[in-house]
Amino acid sequence: MSRIGKNPVTIPSGVTIDVSENTIKVKGTRGELSRTIDPRITAKVEDDKLVFERKDEEKQTRAMHGLYRSLVQNMVEGVSNGYKSHLELVGVGYKAEAKGQILELNLGYSHAIFLQVPKEISVSTEMLKGQNPKVTLESSDKELLGHITAKIRSLRKIEPYKGKGVRFVGEQIRRKAGKSAGK
Repeated sequence: MSRIGKNPVTIPSGVTIDVSENTIKVKGTRGELSRTIDPRITAKVEDDKLVFERKDEEKQTRAMHGLYRSLVQNMVEGVSNGYKSHLELVGVGYKAEAKGQILELNLGYSHAIFLQVPKEISVSTEMLKGQNPKVTLESSDKELLGHITAKIRSLRKIEPYKGKGVRFVGEQIRRKAGKSAGK
């Protein structure tokens, strides 16, 4: 039995879960999320817990057992508390500005980068004198938030010599030593 899959998902107060044939809908104070699950995995609500069971012991089914339990747990957490991602732009002249759902980034290229952020994600920026610009993303959908965060980070990857690029706030990076002077 999957160690993660056998743990039930606790349903907090204010969150309702609707389980139909292959669809699980989670509704809470921060929105509504739904996910289609594989027919080999069944989900049912018992008391205030959601329990996942599998129909056979195939390797693929065992793998999906824990996966769907984790995905639904993230959905429940998202609609009740939400998720936040904090990014920091490290580099001379790097800027960030949010105009509605469009994020404008200046990352040292010859042109500004305009990124359309989905409506499920709220974006805000902070630029204080003497500090690196910060971008904060909030959403109830952890999967979508991670995807957009990874997209922003890929626009300017952290380089190991000076540490310039887009990183998470507080992230430690491995720095390399530069060239040493010859004799």
